[in-house]
Amino acid sequence: MCGIVGYIGHREAYPIVIKGLKRLEYRGYDSAGVMLYDGDAVKLSKTKGKVSDLEAKAQSEITTNGTIGMGHTRWATHGVPNDVNSHPHVSNSGDLVIVHNGIIENYGPLKEELKKRGYTFSSDTDTEVLVNLIEEVQKNEKLKLGKAVQVALNQVVGAYAIAVFDKKNPNEIVAARLGSPLAIGIGEGEYFIASDASPFIEYTTNAVYLEDGEMANIRLHRPMKVRKIKDDSVVDPYIQELQMNLEQIEKGGYDHFMLKEIYEQPSVIKDTYRGRLHANEGIIQMAGVEDNLEKFLNADRIIIVACGTSWHAGLVAEYIIEEFTRIPVEVEYASEFRYRNPIINSKDVVIAISQSGETADTMAAIKLAKDNGAFVFGVCNVVGSSISRESHGGAYTHAGPEIGVASTKAFTTQITVLTMLALRLAKAKGTMSQTDYQTYLQELEIIPDKVKEALETNAKSEEIAAVFKDSPNCLYLGRGYNFPVALEGALKLKEISYIHAEGYPAAEMKHGPIALIDELMPVIIIAPKQGHYDKIVSNIQEIKSRSGKIIAVVTKGDIQVRELADYVIEIPETSDALSPLITTIPLQLLSYHIAVMRGCNVDQPRNLAKSVTVE
Repeated sequence: MCGIVGYIGHREAYPIVIKGLKRLEYRGYDSAGVMLYDGDAVKLSKTKGKVSDLEAKAQSEITTNGTIGMGHTRWATHGVPNDVNSHPHVSNSGDLVIVHNGIIENYGPLKEELKKRGYTFSSDTDTEVLVNLIEEVQKNEKLKLGKAVQVALNQVVGAYAIAVFDKKNPNEIVAARLGSPLAIGIGEGEYFIASDASPFIEYTTNAVYLEDGEMANIRLHRPMKVRKIKDDSVVDPYIQELQMNLEQIEKGGYDHFMLKEIYEQPSVIKDTYRGRLHANEGIIQMAGVEDNLEKFLNADRIIIVACGTSWHAGLVAEYIIEEFTRIPVEVEYASEFRYRNPIINSKDVVIAISQSGETADTMAAIKLAKDNGAFVFGVCNVVGSSISRESHGGAYTHAGPEIGVASTKAFTTQITVLTMLALRLAKAKGTMSQTDYQTYLQELEIIPDKVKEALETNAKSEEIAAVFKDSPNCLYLGRGYNFPVALEGALKLKEISYIHAEGYPAAEMKHGPIALIDELMPVIIIAPKQGHYDKIVSNIQEIKSRSGKIIAVVTKGDIQVRELADYVIEIPETSDALSPLITTIPLQLLSYHIAVMRGCNVDQPRNLAKSVTVE
């Protein structure tokens, strides 16, 4: 959540910062701001609303020249979204300027102490407290900015990524992180700072990702210095060569990033198994699994921790891993796992799933698991992310940047990785026949073609969306492998269209939700031929007898469900275990079209953030 962009160099900073903020809009935000330094004065403009609103305001109230700048998109935590609470924030003297992602948990007592020392506050934010704390340390102890930031950060409790500028020493920006990502791009005589690499990918492919508890002094015409916040020890930063390209983060002719990412799924699923799946040779080769195979084979159980869509992918994986390997699997919300004093031991394997690799609750769950001796395997999309660094081993999904806040391709690529993991373990344990193993490998290899075929349901999904776009509620039902898909379908609808929706195991409908069904209630049923087909047909009949409106996702050629349903979306046939990769596609399209027809902001739904880096 929130986005930071900073620049110090020889170019005009304003266009770099504004363009960078637009690249970070996917993270979710409610206000935006920019600071520029033109060699003489600090200029500040900030507003509630979008980056486009900031552009209009900045052009009218400040001159936008200057080769040093910082920008921010804020997702409100302390204080409502408004101009005053927006970042950047300035210290009482007007000398220090800060942008901040995260939460300072002990800001209350710090604020009271600063008030006693004569400081005043115009906003409700914890960030204004932090910048004034830095100023107080700097003033009292007569320290340079970098040292003052370090001393101040050792007094705060919470999570942060910050960039701080001091107009008294205008050739420097100090950056630091703890629990919230921060990347530094290194150019020729210039530096870029951002929450991820997308704002500066067109200027440099060299980047340093600060680790937790690190800070960087970024100075013009001098090498960057990285130190540990806690003990001031020097760190030799690892400079990564970025693989992302500009085309990946542009819309490519689609109306929305979400639609582009839905349509990317055939290619990104293929990218996810490329080099890992060799169906003709009967081989799955995943370095993160091979290097730690004994940990998996000797595991008493596997615990999957995740949030949101990644949690749903974990539920699918629970079915697949238990079926294929006979290893017990538990799936936990990371946000609950970290607080319930779970029983973890050295023979547990913890799989942590996160698109961004920065999810705060999942990171905390990883640390808890490691402290208790468990082996941690990370599944994430972002190379160099915190989860990829904190895990003992893992696998990237290779889905490319996911800009839309509501995950789509993350879900299918996570399932792809976890399916390959399950198949590799089944092969090693001997819990699956060679015939079934080979069949699954060959079927997984052609899944991208079947996903592409499922995308041909777009027109049908749009037609159904027009009928139900004004429904106040919606029920999703699935069984077995497709129960998590029902949960994910409901989540997509509520996330981007703001329609109340719930996902249920179809058999559970009789235990409560059936009371909601009437002629106004659309019920979306996932009913492929494989799996519990006859049971699903019975559930459909129960809905039909209560006048519910039935939208059924069925295998091509289905007759029985077609006779009962009001609307039918046909998908290609695949095995039961792999069906979530197909059945989820029309549900994504349906949610997308309903949201568009309702006039919702599909890529940036209200109140949501892409990477939730605080609790």
